[in-house]
Amino acid sequence: MAEETSNDINPAIQPNGEDTSPAIGLISQYVKDLSFENPNAPAAFQWQSAPNIDVQFNIAADNVVENLYEVSLKIDVSSKASEGTAFVIELKYAGLFGVRNVPDDQLQPFFLAEAPRILFPFARRVVADAVRDGGFPPLLLEPIDFHGLFMQQMQAQTEDQADIPAPVGQA
Repeated sequence: MAEETSNDINPAIQPNGEDTSPAIGLISQYVKDLSFENPNAPAAFQWQSAPNIDVQFNIAADNVVENLYEVSLKIDVSSKASEGTAFVIELKYAGLFGVRNVPDDQLQPFFLAEAPRILFPFARRVVADAVRDGGFPPLLLEPIDFHGLFMQQMQAQTEDQADIPAPVGQA
């Protein structure tokens, strides 16, 4: 019987013991920036009209050093009633992700769909706590389908590129 080598068991492990299989892991997560404004206190606590809540999201990914990326989820929320602005909250919640042996074409889907899905529940709690600490009932943001949003964005980009006429001739 032939002696098995590490390559027979797991082809991703090289004879020198180096693991070449793709991996991404969350190293740390943190509040990078948090601002809560209550410009009309204490009058805002007496308003009877229902507020209009506007929530905006933005996702960014930055390469910190080789194989280390920071993904940030920016959440801007404003609560406005007919009497004025009740509160405004701006949160930038980030996570550090270690990346090893992941093809470049797989990084964007991870950073714009999966990483925000991982970070969102923690950012959601920060928003709820800050709004509650500002004197209002906690604001529980609805869950977001980041993967679905990413797919919509990719489809829209594909459609936009299809609308661009092909170049004619040679320059």
